[in-house]
Amino acid sequence: MNALEVKQASKTISNGINDKRKILNQVDLTIAPGEFVTILGGNGAGKSTLFNSISGNLQLDSGIVSVMGKDLTKLSEEQRASSIARVFQDPKMGTAPRLTVAENLGLAEKRGQKRRLRQRQLNQKKELYRELCRLTGNGLENHLDTPTGFLSGGQRQALSLLMATITQPDLLLLDEHTAALDPKTAKQLMKLTDQRIKEENLTCLMVTHKMEDALHYGDRVIVMEKGEIIKDIRGEAKKQLSLTDLFLLFEESETTVNEM
Repeated sequence: MNALEVKQASKTISNGINDKRKILNQVDLTIAPGEFVTILGGNGAGKSTLFNSISGNLQLDSGIVSVMGKDLTKLSEEQRASSIARVFQDPKMGTAPRLTVAENLGLAEKRGQKRRLRQRQLNQKKELYRELCRLTGNGLENHLDTPTGFLSGGQRQALSLLMATITQPDLLLLDEHTAALDPKTAKQLMKLTDQRIKEENLTCLMVTHKMEDALHYGDRVIVMEKGEIIKDIRGEAKKQLSLTDLFLLFEESETTVNEM
């Protein structure tokens, strides 16, 4: 059984009365359980549209999205939450700012369920949360009772990652989750990301603009252009891939588009 199947996914948007643009064009994508796949592509390539379609934030015009054999195509984003966890580019989007770090983690454990936060249960789990936060290496374990809105961007994004992986989702979506961070913090978060994915044997799809991360992390590199997957590099070909190869690939795709 595949962890994710996207079949013939298409989406068209209207920019005016007679101006329509296809932002996803019959995309097919299959990901096996435990696979870590990165997606590269320029602006307008369709990366965010694909993510929004998988998560349920955007409904497809046609096509199918299924996770672990379950058809999610017609389900809302909330209904898909029990199967899919997502970390956004903006550190503010993954956490509740007025709730403490411990309270955010407590809510994350109930992803896809009715959320009932009981103080007694929260106190019993604080030591577990402290050990979990210690993995981040940024002092987050010292802020269990701190409202999340007072954390740094790096701490907040690390918390978002912990929240997304505290219960094992069928699919983890990482939507340029290091893009808003400084290089040192981004590197630290990517190291934590790789650690969590490997330790929990998670299935992950990660959008990134950083070619170095696409080379260093994951089992496959997918390149999107004009709403289509133009390259799917895996196995030995992925291991032998270099930055120069990726730059040349992007130059070729841009030249093809400009000639059309």
